[in-house]
Amino acid sequence: MNIQNIQPVRLTSLAHGGGCGCKLAPSVLQQLMAGTAPGGPYRQLLVGTETGDDAAVWQVDDTTCIVATTDFFMPMVDDAFDFGRIAATNALSDIYAMGARPIMALAILGMPIDKLPAETVREILRGGAEVCVSAGIPVAGGHSIDTPEPIYGLAVVGTCKPEHVRRNTGARVGDAILLTKPLGVGIYSAAIKKGMLPEKDYADLIATTTLLNRIGADLATDDAVHAITDITGFGLLGHGIEVARGSGVNLAVSVAALPLLPQSAALARAGCVTGASQRNWASYGSSVALPPDLPDWQRHLLTDPQTSGGLLVTCAADRADDILRTMIAAGYPFARRIGQVEAGPARIEVRE
Repeated sequence: MNIQNIQPVRLTSLAHGGGCGCKLAPSVLQQLMAGTAPGGPYRQLLVGTETGDDAAVWQVDDTTCIVATTDFFMPMVDDAFDFGRIAATNALSDIYAMGARPIMALAILGMPIDKLPAETVREILRGGAEVCVSAGIPVAGGHSIDTPEPIYGLAVVGTCKPEHVRRNTGARVGDAILLTKPLGVGIYSAAIKKGMLPEKDYADLIATTTLLNRIGADLATDDAVHAITDITGFGLLGHGIEVARGSGVNLAVSVAALPLLPQSAALARAGCVTGASQRNWASYGSSVALPPDLPDWQRHLLTDPQTSGGLLVTCAADRADDILRTMIAAGYPFARRIGQVEAGPARIEVRE
């Protein structure tokens, strides 16, 4: 078979889902993980699978931790170069969310080689490599297989000092809650599949999904920052609940304060909602208190799967304004203060 002669097709037409919307529903993942054996009492394993954190952390010595993660998915956009960029940015985010800086990546590639021309695959790889260059790291190797649907992502290794590790379990009562990027990525990707997303709004989507969350490594050096996680496939509520449960606190989030991609509310009203949003709510809705009469389209913004989404950060309330200004100055114009951490049951309380 000569893959050079295969005609181009829409990438999204080859995938049953796209981006972080491909993730297993939280309830399904919980069932699967419940049957796995514990990893054992490794003293140097500071972070494993116990709290659903963003990456594994292994302490090498008194001054160095190795942070490792892997993330891959099917295309949410049709442009091969953009798909590669988004997937790589998303994978690197897990490292930054732990307070670390990446040092190298390995490519994960699965392609239906009988359906995609070689140039398309090269563009995907080029997009991922370009993002890694911007992060200052090499793609040092990888692995590829022939798959029914296109898949791309990275395994990433990073490092940080032990005192700079930030988890999704460190939120404290009284903390402010900050978010670095706008919500609505899944809604925009649903609009793409329906042919409803204008070019200008596509540019907004690419701008946010290819913005590296590198500020996480800087925030982790500040003792006032207590918890960090990134918002991906489980949506704001799903990853927020992991923080609430891991920290034993209540997260109070204001709907009015949430940063949104410009057309996300209108598109949600028009029915551009992913199946993953529905599965997310079915998985964790019992741990969320919503305002009375909150419309479904607004709830979908809260459960919308974010591909390469922002960092959810909790920090000392008296430092929140300073930290927010730092985020905006560092190139995160949508960064907002969206709520506070309160004593109470481990859940999320959504307020107007």
